Amino acid sequence: MHNLSVLILAAGKGTRLKSAYPKVLHTLAGQSLIEFVLETARTLTPREIWVIVGYEAERVTTSLTGWPARFIRQEPQLGSGHALQVAKQAWENQPGSLLVLSGDVPLITAATLEKLVGTHQQSGAGATILTTLRENPGNCGRLVRNQQGGVEAIVEHKDATLEQREIREINTGICILEIAPLAGVMAKLSADNVQKEYFLTDCIALLREQGFPVGAVVCDDPMEVEKVNSRADLARLGKWVREKTLAKLMQAGVTLLDPASTYVDIQVEIGNDTVLYPNVFLEGKTRIGSNCRIYPHCRIRNSVLEEEVTILDCTVIEEALVRKGAQLGPFARLRPKTEIGEEARIGNFVEVKNSRIGKHSKAQHHSYLGDADIGENVNVGAGTITCNYDGIKKSRTTIGDGAFIGSDTQLIAPVKVGRGAYVAAGSSICEDVPEESLGIARARQVNKEGWARKRREGRDGKSETFNE
Repeated sequence: MHNLSVLILAAGKGTRLKSAYPKVLHTLAGQSLIEFVLETARTLTPREIWVIVGYEAERVTTSLTGWPARFIRQEPQLGSGHALQVAKQAWENQPGSLLVLSGDVPLITAATLEKLVGTHQQSGAGATILTTLRENPGNCGRLVRNQQGGVEAIVEHKDATLEQREIREINTGICILEIAPLAGVMAKLSADNVQKEYFLTDCIALLREQGFPVGAVVCDDPMEVEKVNSRADLARLGKWVREKTLAKLMQAGVTLLDPASTYVDIQVEIGNDTVLYPNVFLEGKTRIGSNCRIYPHCRIRNSVLEEEVTILDCTVIEEALVRKGAQLGPFARLRPKTEIGEEARIGNFVEVKNSRIGKHSKAQHHSYLGDADIGENVNVGAGTITCNYDGIKKSRTTIGDGAFIGSDTQLIAPVKVGRGAYVAAGSSICEDVPEESLGIARARQVNKEGWARKRREGRDGKSETFNE
C-alpha cells in the first residue's frame, strides 16, 4: 500500500467482558484479539503501525513484545476521536493515508483492507468508511448515502428516524483518512455530547463539512467485522475461527474423526495423513508431522511431533520434542524441555521433565524421569524415579546406552549409570554404576524358616510367644 500508516485502537477495558484483563488480550483459538489485527495489518506493509493502549497498558505492550508496532498511551480514555488526538504528534507529519482499525475486531481480512485502501486512494476521498450489510442492524450506526452513492451521514440508532432504521448498511468503525485534511480538522473536534467523549465519526463529519468527499466500501462478509464485546461473542467468534481452521486442515489431508469435538489453535501445523480422534486439543505453536495418530483426550501445547508418532489416550505434552516413530501413553505426561528419541516408548503414567530419552529407549510404566539424560536402547523398569531435587537445587541423572534399570529403582541425582550397566530392582542408587556393571543397593534378604507357622499358632492361642 502506497504511503499508508495504521492506527489500532486498543485502549479499552471491555466492561461487558467482566474481566480484569484488557479486552484485546482475550483469545480466539490461541491468539489474542490484538494479534489477529496486527497480523493482518502487517500484510499491508505500512510505513508505521501505532497501537493505542490505555487500560492495563503495561500488560498489553509486554504481551506484544517483538511485534513491529509502536505504542501510544491514551489516559484517560475519552473515545476514538480522543485516541486520534493523543496520537496526532505521531501521525500528523506522515505522508498519505491513516488506516484506523479496532483491536477488538479480530477477523478482518487483508483482502478486505486492501480493497478499502485501494478504493480510497484511487477515489481521492478525504475519508472512506468500511461498512457491511446486516439483516438485523440492531443498535449499530446506519450509513446514509446520497444519490451519487457518497456518504451523507452516519446516524446512530438512537438518533435515527424510523425510515433510517430500515437501512441495512452499518458503520463498522474501520476507516481510512487522508492525513493532511485530518490534521486540519482535529482542533474542531468536540466532546459536547452525553458521553462527554470525542468520536471518530465526528472527524469524518468535519471532513465532509470542509468539502472533502467521504466514500464507503462494503465488506461482503459481515462476520469479518464482528466486534468482541462479551464472553458470548468470544465463544461465537472462536467457534467460527476453529471451524475455518479445521476445514483448511481437512483440505490439506488431515483426518478429523469428529471435527465438532476437536480443538486446534490457529497457529498449529499438521502434516497430511495424520489422524485426530475426538476430544483432542492442539494448542499454541504446535507442529505435527505426517502419518501421526493422536487418540482421544490428549492435549498438546507448543510442541513438535515428527512423522509417524503415536499418542495414546489421555496424554499431555507441553513444550516438548517427540522424534519420528515414537509412542507415548496412555496417560503419559511430557513437561517442558523434554525430547523423546526415535522409536522410543513412554508408557502409561510416566512423567518426563527436562530430559532427553534416546532412540529405542523405553519407560513403559509408572515412572518419573526428571532432569535426566538417557541414552539409546535403555530399559527403564516400572516405578523408577530420578530423585532430582534435594530441597535446594536440581541435579541430573545420566544413563548410558544399553543400560537396564530394574523396577522400583530410585536414582538419587547427581548420579551416572554407565553404558550397558544393570541396576537391580528395588535399589536406591546414590553412587555411580560403572559400565557393564551391576549396581545393587538394597538390604540382603533373610528367610526365617517356620516364622509364618509360629505366628499362626500364636494367633490361635497355642503359643503366645515365639522368637523371630
